Amino acid sequence: MLNLQPYLLRPIATISAIASNPIESWMWLREQYAVQREGSTPPDLYKAQEDWESRLCTLLEVSPAGEMMSEFWDLWPRVINELRAKGVDAGPESFKGWNDGDAGFVRAIWLLVRCLRPRHVVETGVAHGVTSRFILEALEKNGDGHLWSIDRPPIMERDLRAQIGIAVDGRFEHRWSYILGSSRRRLPSVLCQLDEIDLFVHDSLHSERNVRFEMDRAWAALRPGGAIVVDDIDANRGFDSFTNSFSGCDSMVCEAEPLRPDLRRFNKKGLFGIVLKEPVAGQSIASSERLQRTESTQPPPRSDR
Repeated sequence: MLNLQPYLLRPIATISAIASNPIESWMWLREQYAVQREGSTPPDLYKAQEDWESRLCTLLEVSPAGEMMSEFWDLWPRVINELRAKGVDAGPESFKGWNDGDAGFVRAIWLLVRCLRPRHVVETGVAHGVTSRFILEALEKNGDGHLWSIDRPPIMERDLRAQIGIAVDGRFEHRWSYILGSSRRRLPSVLCQLDEIDLFVHDSLHSERNVRFEMDRAWAALRPGGAIVVDDIDANRGFDSFTNSFSGCDSMVCEAEPLRPDLRRFNKKGLFGIVLKEPVAGQSIASSERLQRTESTQPPPRSDR
């Protein structure tokens, strides 16, 4: 049963939040109800692949000890220390009940951006913006590409809204569009405007219903040789359901690397997943980006942050 007690204890704030955006509030309520109906995920549903990083590097034709990996490890402590200087202790439950600071998840995305050299990257969920920052840094190193981030701020916790995207500085305004709202409302129109995307990152509400909604639509827009990365797959059955429903993909289950143990997870770490779309026949994933890139489109209007 959906627990509404925290909101009933703050009736004025709750009414004010609903009145300010009734459509998003209603959609949030429906999503929370769906989460409750789904129930818990069996801890043995997913099995992490110990060699996921080596396998990914092989597919991308990059060395695990090469320059791109060194770039990541040079940048990682700098970003985490910048957050600490701003009073943010990244890690499990650092943004309300959500996590920031998973080096494995972010490192996989870094490698994908640097190797695939995407023009169109779409992510859902921003929080402190650690993943957004690394995507933007990688795009900047590539000298091309744009990130569209779809995020619905917390309804009640106004103090958290000022922390959204705090890891991202002003250097990337030309590469970043922040789309305010839920993925259920905003994702279809963004994908329609872009027509084709190169990389999609799910890190919003981790329910099977929402994961399948996002992955199904992102997959339809994903170019051959592109990739989808899904965080916290052990929280629901969505990733398993997707990979068992679609052919023409190569998937891997990866163990997360949080900055401190996440005691809520069965392995105290959590899992994330990667799905790679098969490239055109005769191409490798690493080489497909050179033949599949299309002319970039103009980004949709940015929402106020």
